[in-house]
Amino acid sequence: MADEIPVLDLAPLLRGDPGALDALGPQLHRAFTEIGFYFVRNTGVPEALVEAAFAAAARFHAQPLEAKMAMPFNNHNQGYLPFRGNTTRMNAVDGVKKPNANEAVFFKRELPPDHPDVLAGKRFRGVNQWPADLPGFREVALDYARALETLGKRLVPIYAAALGLPHDWFEDKFREPMFTLRMTHYPQQEPTAPADEWGLAPHADTSFMTILAQNKVPGLSIRLPDGRWIDAPALEGHFLVNGGMMLRRWTNHVFLATPHRVTNRSGQERYAIPFFMDCSYDAVMAPIPTCVTPDNPPRYPPFTYLEFMTEYSGANYDQRGRSAAGVELQGA
Repeated sequence: MADEIPVLDLAPLLRGDPGALDALGPQLHRAFTEIGFYFVRNTGVPEALVEAAFAAAARFHAQPLEAKMAMPFNNHNQGYLPFRGNTTRMNAVDGVKKPNANEAVFFKRELPPDHPDVLAGKRFRGVNQWPADLPGFREVALDYARALETLGKRLVPIYAAALGLPHDWFEDKFREPMFTLRMTHYPQQEPTAPADEWGLAPHADTSFMTILAQNKVPGLSIRLPDGRWIDAPALEGHFLVNGGMMLRRWTNHVFLATPHRVTNRSGQERYAIPFFMDCSYDAVMAPIPTCVTPDNPPRYPPFTYLEFMTEYSGANYDQRGRSAAGVELQGA
């Protein structure tokens, strides 16, 4: 199935070869108009750092529940979300399913308590919560987030080339990208588990860009535009990248937000470390000029990250609901 998902080689871009962006642009355009996913290789991200991030995720989730619950998921979408702590509603495929059979912890850009946005109480600009007794965890998580942010910003000009825009068209919109590092644990699902129980129910992402390190434990499936579900191949040394509803809105539905799902019937514990990257907090996203035509007029008014994410969070995380662990979830 790997031949159905394009592979973009970033080596010419990293070398600074003339024409590298113009060569990669059509490949990305094909990926997002035909499939909605692509692989990247030769990214500059050390494999040892990827392995360290996976190990950090396993260390975090191996803690006692009370240690994880000391970092409760909050209104900024930061902190620990317990097992079955959320239900996929927004961007759900084929209706709302049961609560997702996973637990996860979320981190955003590291902001100091005296940062102006923190002091102003801006939503999604909060202070990260860190485990109290996991030496080295914070450093690995931040190193990984920095490396993936660098990779994401390196990819953004390829999107401009793919859309027939000047290579620097997105630059002022991604000066300080919003991002979320999610470390997820998918416990083993019993073979007798109901067919409609998912580690992560079929859905489309919300992000401009999701960068996913390759997982040695299978479980991710992708729904192609023709309706077929395929198991995502794991290509060693690659990252799998997809777009979400933010990208789809911004491109006026020219680019796909392809549904996917996760189930873990591997007989092993499964961990995932997706990195979701979006534009800067205050950037205004109006339909991209090259994506507006007489046959495809603007579908959405201009919007910001805050407006978009507030809509998403209100749908997917019940402010009044309780997780399986019986803990109040305070918005999302």
